[in-house]
Amino acid sequence: MWPRRDLLDLLGIEHPIIQAPMAGSATPALAAAVSNAGGLGSLGCGTQPAGAVEEMARRLQAATNRPYNLNFFAHQAASTPPEVEAAAREKVNAFARSRGIGEAVAPLSAPFAPFGREMLALLLELRPPVASFHFGPPEPDAVAALKAQGTVLLCSATTVGEARQLEAAGFDAVIAQGWEAGGHRGAFETTYEDVGIGTLALVPQIADAVSIPVIAAGGIADGRGIAAAFALGASGVQLGTAFLACPESAASDLYRRMLRESDGGETRLSRAVSGRPARARSTAYLAEMAKERAPLPAFPTMYSLAGKILEKGAEEGDPELLFLLYGQAAPLNRELPAAELLETLVEEAQAALRGLSR
Repeated sequence: MWPRRDLLDLLGIEHPIIQAPMAGSATPALAAAVSNAGGLGSLGCGTQPAGAVEEMARRLQAATNRPYNLNFFAHQAASTPPEVEAAAREKVNAFARSRGIGEAVAPLSAPFAPFGREMLALLLELRPPVASFHFGPPEPDAVAALKAQGTVLLCSATTVGEARQLEAAGFDAVIAQGWEAGGHRGAFETTYEDVGIGTLALVPQIADAVSIPVIAAGGIADGRGIAAAFALGASGVQLGTAFLACPESAASDLYRRMLRESDGGETRLSRAVSGRPARARSTAYLAEMAKERAPLPAFPTMYSLAGKILEKGAEEGDPELLFLLYGQAAPLNRELPAAELLETLVEEAQAALRGLSR
């Protein structure tokens, strides 16, 4: 039925479609629906404390007996030079003043921590079938402990060099995240927002460079994209933006309206909200911050400065002040329940693959 079975056998799933973790937008209901339909549902846990992760995971476990994925951020904690903070603070506050928004006055702080010992202990208790990581791999002892208990490990790579590092570190499969993808880039070698390789070029390069299964991500939202990923050498796909419009996601009505109105060209990569490059809908705030390239506070402390702007956007329903993360394939979205969307994607992909074989 599928050109390759290595990823299916590795994950224990029926269809080689992974719903991206999308921290803040993916829900236990969404992940369970995808898993129950034969794909791999995922929960983004990187921004949550251990207690909240456990609560979400227990809800997901109660809703499915199929494999699922818990995703975490393995970024390096970093400090910000005082002069960088001062310059960024003034720039953000100047924009805030122009919009009648209160200035950011609190000191920089990290709203969440990198994957560490507490979260590792929780995963060893929860024993998830799959765990995935963004911004690089966790410490080698964490990788070894998770593999020893049978958890399959995935991690994002945005270059061939990163993919090779992941294979050498013991990861079971690599997510090749192209430039088109919505949300934060998983880069751990390079974090400039104007550096990146598109999915069409990245997937075959990584497939040639590693012996583990490759999962294509970025700009894929229908069966044609899934078939193309297989033609490029991937063993499966990861879709995020495509699942945002499902009723099971936590996306707001405004978020859904922006997706509905997308023409595919209104997103941009920016570090102006979190401190790391992320693809989101272009806004007045992102445009103002892009006028001159300057260093910004380290991820995720930049949220300390952008927080009041985001809060104002949420209060007023102003998309020009929000951080709406989605990718370039948004116009291909279908507003369907997750299980129905997965079934549709499978049917489309099979038809496209049959067409290619002819």
